[in-house]
Amino acid sequence: MKNKLGLYIHIPFCASKCSYCDFYSFAANDSQIDEYIKALIKEIKNWSEKCTQYVVDTVYFGGGTPSLIGGDRLVSVIKAIYSEFNVIKDAEITVECNPDSINEDLLLKLKKVNVNRLSIGIQSMQDDMLKALSRRHTAIQAKNAVNLAKKHGFNNISLDLMYALPNQSIDMVLDSLNQMLELEPTHLSCYALKVEEGTPLAKQNPILPDEDISADMYNAICETLKNHGFEHYEISNWAKNGYYSKHNSRYWDLSEYLGIGSSAHSLFNSQRFEYSANINDFILGVKPIEEEKVDGFSQIEEFIMLALRTSKGINSLDYEQRFNKSFKPIEKALKKYIAHGLAQNIDNTWILTETGFLVSNAILSDVLTSIE
Repeated sequence: MKNKLGLYIHIPFCASKCSYCDFYSFAANDSQIDEYIKALIKEIKNWSEKCTQYVVDTVYFGGGTPSLIGGDRLVSVIKAIYSEFNVIKDAEITVECNPDSINEDLLLKLKKVNVNRLSIGIQSMQDDMLKALSRRHTAIQAKNAVNLAKKHGFNNISLDLMYALPNQSIDMVLDSLNQMLELEPTHLSCYALKVEEGTPLAKQNPILPDEDISADMYNAICETLKNHGFEHYEISNWAKNGYYSKHNSRYWDLSEYLGIGSSAHSLFNSQRFEYSANINDFILGVKPIEEEKVDGFSQIEEFIMLALRTSKGINSLDYEQRFNKSFKPIEKALKKYIAHGLAQNIDNTWILTETGFLVSNAILSDVLTSIE
């Protein structure tokens, strides 16, 4: 039986940079985009020779704004993947989109090459909030984009919501969330705004809601989505039954994935490596380099950090079998959080509660120090 592999394709192009974004992305001309697509296809062919013992069950186009480059370019890359890799029949194929670059031509072309999941970056349903984030679309455009996608048969749609924005109240967050729920998505990713150094937003030195208000927003999101039948399967991700992101789940359980494109990361054949965050390097064929290990950081620690972010948690028996180490020290560290309603143990599986998710950084720091 062949191993399963996820493919991540990075498209680093945006129409303009959002004020909060620190991902590798930028505006480019058609010539530069075409050169990049040629390099992507070439690199896909190069990697296929090393992946003959794998079947691909997830493909994810992230960015940047993949939808910005248009259907023809995306189709050419997808066809190259089908040609060079053994892609299973029901593979999850996701394309990230922004509302302002979703159109009928794009959707028709993506549908023909079996793209079956769209991740649409809406962030807010209030125009003043969107403007503050330098988003290019309006709330009406967002609604129209989702409805157009559904009209063309895209039923697996994930929407992004950002909360804890400058001058945002809990009522505003819930208004955005409820408007998104009216669009009947199958998946929602909800993130608190994090002001990254070097971004235009950081230079504005915005006043954000304090930690208590941000926590109240998170709890309100959790409660609302629970009432609408969504399963909270990762700290920032909720889905209807059967609609978990299969690709993103690979990251959380340390399954293998291969990232291709500028700044793309991989976990492949027990190695981590990444491409340079420079489009010219990628176009010139500069190969990815192995990532340096963080001092004192191990696969065990990474496994614990990622697993406790999810509703699957950590099964103590699986842990001991996987790493040939006793789970007792970790169990001792987690036990004290049960009384505070932050963790629970169900049939030898340890998971954090939603309240525990809120303070997960502190819990994880404590748990990681317990490892022998």
